[in-house]
Amino acid sequence: MTVAEFMTPHPVTVGLDEPIPALLELFADHHCHHLLVVDKGALVGVISDRDVLRHLSPFAGTLAEQRRDLDTVRLHAHQIMTREPLIADPDEEIDEVAARLLRAGISCLPVVRKSGRLVGVLTWRDLLRALLSVQPPLLRGV
Repeated sequence: MTVAEFMTPHPVTVGLDEPIPALLELFADHHCHHLLVVDKGALVGVISDRDVLRHLSPFAGTLAEQRRDLDTVRLHAHQIMTREPLIADPDEEIDEVAARLLRAGISCLPVVRKSGRLVGVLTWRDLLRALLSVQPPLLRGV
């Protein structure tokens, strides 16, 4: 089984200067947990919804808001992204990539062809689908 069989194709991408409010909108509109940051067509980073929440002040937009809270809303993708993310090739075996994801303690791997073209993203949910596709019926009802 290869990554290409289980990856999510056409991942949601953003540019380096995308502001946090726009990132939040994309997460909500696309019901996703990862945004891939591209510059001139090349993958340069990954942002998870948790990355955004970690950088966003919980007081922004409330009565307790202060200037420093507003500053967190003005951050851009390049300021909070994980740079030089680990990647997967679509032709790699799914078990090798799953082990890499677990060792790194991350929740997704962008899928990039040898040519450098971004073709998808592989998440832990995709890995669960792969697992269920080969497991006995006992797990199929989960």
